[in-house]
Amino acid sequence: MRVERKKESDDLFPSVPGLHVETMAEAQKHVDNLTKPLGALGRLEETFVRLAGITGETVPSLDRKVVVVFCGDHGVTEEGVSAYPSEVTGLMIRNFCDGKAAVNVFARCYGAKVRVVDVGSQLTELPAGVLNRKVRAGTANMVKGPAMSGAEAIQAIRVGLEMAQEMKEQGFQLAAVGEMGIGNTTAAAAVSASLTGRPVEELVGRGTGIDDVALKKKGEAIRRSLEVNQPDPSDPLDVLAKVGGLELAAMTGFILGACAQRLSTVIDGVISTASALAAFRLVPGVRDYLFASHLSEEPAHQVLLKQLELDPLIDASMRLGEGSGAVLSFPLFDGAVAAAREMATFADLGM
Repeated sequence: MRVERKKESDDLFPSVPGLHVETMAEAQKHVDNLTKPLGALGRLEETFVRLAGITGETVPSLDRKVVVVFCGDHGVTEEGVSAYPSEVTGLMIRNFCDGKAAVNVFARCYGAKVRVVDVGSQLTELPAGVLNRKVRAGTANMVKGPAMSGAEAIQAIRVGLEMAQEMKEQGFQLAAVGEMGIGNTTAAAAVSASLTGRPVEELVGRGTGIDDVALKKKGEAIRRSLEVNQPDPSDPLDVLAKVGGLELAAMTGFILGACAQRLSTVIDGVISTASALAAFRLVPGVRDYLFASHLSEEPAHQVLLKQLELDPLIDASMRLGEGSGAVLSFPLFDGAVAAAREMATFADLGM
């Protein structure tokens, strides 16, 4: 049985405009005339051309960048699936606000802003700087029933949609999406298994660095959650509600909203990519606006990227989350645009 859904979900998902095809052709022609062999800059060239198609500018500007970190707790941690207790989610939220987490450090290196959104943590008092968009204080244990109701999943998606609009209105030109939530690699693996139909054992990973005993518990928890809840693979909203998480639903909404507003969007690791696949299944046009930053160590990540037909820019064997890998890819975007703007063309050389 599907989780309860409101009629409002019928018009929840915005349409995504097509890319500026003529601008992409102009950008490709420009790149091909730079003083280098054709295609020599590889994925940087593809990145630049798609940025042109998204923005409608032959040489786009990426001066303003942001990473939005959605935070939420997970009831499934009761099953011993993580190396850390749920309290660490709240501690990390404070760490983000103090500017001491990895994503903060990387963002400072590359001139990006960090926005922290609490969509579902167990914190009762939020640190200054956190955007309070809490739907509920953590999900229920999905091994025993749905992680949340359909109405709560919709509310979390709306949080993401609204955050995307705010980022666009604030003038950001490149947005990364990240997350924090102890237990969320378990939820992401369950979402991945449901949406892709792949066996759980091919998708479950060590997340926070769990040992073999905890890894076995994690796999069993995912299998039981799928058996108990029977999420409908054809209905991403049903999947997110039953075996997902509040931050996963919010990231799905953010991706949908950002792409609808022509905001270039960079996904991070396995958790944000699970949300991206849910968004893609809801509105296929989002794929053109998505960039894969890196290849996570989590086994489900490669499966998800193949489903999205996206190639990662970096392979650094990371599995940190937070949007850290997405922010690490920002210099490659800057390099792609700088090369197109500043390199000489063969015409400049008189050829």
